[in-house]
Amino acid sequence: MSGPDTRETGADGVERPRRKRPRAAVALPNGFTLANLFFGIFAIVAASRGDFDAAARFIVFGAIADTLDGRIARATKSGTRFGEELDSLVDAISFGTAPALIMYFAVFQSTRWEWIFCFFFTACAVMRLARFNVEQAGTKNTHFTGLPSPAAGMTLATYYWFSQTPLYTETMIGDLPWHQMLRWVMLGLGMLMISNVQYAKVPTVNFRTLNGILGFLLVVGTFVGVIFLPKKFFFPALMAYVLYGIGRTVFLGLLDRIPGARDDDATENERDAPLDRRRRSRRRLPSRQNIAPDSGREEPLA
Repeated sequence: MSGPDTRETGADGVERPRRKRPRAAVALPNGFTLANLFFGIFAIVAASRGDFDAAARFIVFGAIADTLDGRIARATKSGTRFGEELDSLVDAISFGTAPALIMYFAVFQSTRWEWIFCFFFTACAVMRLARFNVEQAGTKNTHFTGLPSPAAGMTLATYYWFSQTPLYTETMIGDLPWHQMLRWVMLGLGMLMISNVQYAKVPTVNFRTLNGILGFLLVVGTFVGVIFLPKKFFFPALMAYVLYGIGRTVFLGLLDRIPGARDDDATENERDAPLDRRRRSRRRLPSRQNIAPDSGREEPLA
């Protein structure tokens, strides 16, 4: 009898020999994940030295590495459970702890008790990643439940960039009480990460549908802003994404069309179905071990 490591069960319930993947294909996604960790730790070190410009840059680099690891894992079909857990642990540091400490060193260091906001933000990021692994990892959805931790982390980390631009210093935006407002921004971002607010993933790009064309324009506009106006672009764009998710969820909630509602209804109906029907439906479900866990990795601009 073949051991569990040499055979796998397909979606049709038939056992087949497990196909061996090249070691380089398996190691490459995890290499990008560790690069994300490197940038997260480097961001903390830079912030502790007062180099907040570099700290924000490293968080953005980490977000790029976080995007690439999941895409490479899907492209090479080298997703593993180890990669999924590693990605979540690294995200907790790079997009939870590091942005919170950047905010502490850059804004809150003058008082003794404001570190509690850093703890709250980090705790919410950790809980958000744990819930994502339980509810959404390995599934195909058009939305995230809760604000993705990379988006929340980059929002905090890129505030310093924005605060150094003429758009901030030479307009009424800079006159706002940001020291007090950022406390509520951290609390709000933390709550959104563990909320049920729906956030869209990266839009599908094609020229056959209106949504595909709008997705193409959005992606092109994002690349232009990132390349030519990074310091002016990131923080306002990410705040717009945060507010967009709230407005979209409220609007769809009023129409009773929140994504995932049909799935919940199907679950309730399944509970009322006869026992033998539920058993038959379970037999047709693909084995969990064949779902590439890395396909559920969070992406920064989701």
